[in-house]
Amino acid sequence: MQIQNSFEPTKKGTLFLVPTPIGNLDDITVRTLKTLQSVDLVASEDTRNTGKLLAHFDIKTSQISFHEHNTQQRIPELIAELQAGKSIAQVSDAGLPSISDPGHELVVAAIAADIAVVPLPGASAGITALIASGLAPQPFYFYGFLPRKKKLLREALSQLVTHTETVILYESPHHLRRTLSDLGELFAADRPIVLGRELTKLHESFERGTLAELQGWYQDHEPRGEYVILIAGQPETATTPVAALSDQDLRGAVTDLIEQGLRPNAAIKQVANQFDLPRQEVYQRYHQLS
Repeated sequence: MQIQNSFEPTKKGTLFLVPTPIGNLDDITVRTLKTLQSVDLVASEDTRNTGKLLAHFDIKTSQISFHEHNTQQRIPELIAELQAGKSIAQVSDAGLPSISDPGHELVVAAIAADIAVVPLPGASAGITALIASGLAPQPFYFYGFLPRKKKLLREALSQLVTHTETVILYESPHHLRRTLSDLGELFAADRPIVLGRELTKLHESFERGTLAELQGWYQDHEPRGEYVILIAGQPETATTPVAALSDQDLRGAVTDLIEQGLRPNAAIKQVANQFDLPRQEVYQRYHQLS
């Protein structure tokens, strides 16, 4: 077991996980500014973007790039700097590090090296959108960006469609229409959806409706800006009591999913989750095994 006291004196440096504004620069915190000014180095997802932020607040701290394509090279370098007593602020382009952004692997390496990791609170696009969405704010399930590969995407959506919590996704404008179409393959057309767009920026908007309505809207309107997609959870009332689910209904539910493109085992698993049944029971009843 490891216990970290972030404020105990140490000869090693400290890794600060520093949030940056998700759009409006006025959302930066006083503590973030003080930390960026006081550390020895800023590890930035994109030094150009962070450079603009630092320049705006007249902060002269040196930067080093740290992004998904140089993680393996940079981590040993950054750990060596921390072990030598330097303090580092790790930032992403917007919001909290590690949440759909670089950071997690560096945190793990710092913990393994017994280096203090200090998180600063700040903006997160998913939570910001959630509290204004009008959907149930808790419990919620954060997923982030969906997989691009078709098989992985299908598996992810097969799980997400059964969640009774509000689901939070991220999406770029270039993939929004495709993602809404993909959701339509498994989610009901009347499932409530909220799109939070360009949060905290000049053109911030919230588009609320059913999945079908938002699909129709974006057939005629060009997606612009970064999106948070919030999906209402599957209603608890959608679950049918075990005793009321006949073998014919069960086989029909599995068959419907297979016809939509799921593999038989994935369809059986989803039906088991939907109706709160053991997967083996669904398998046996679907295949009419004794």
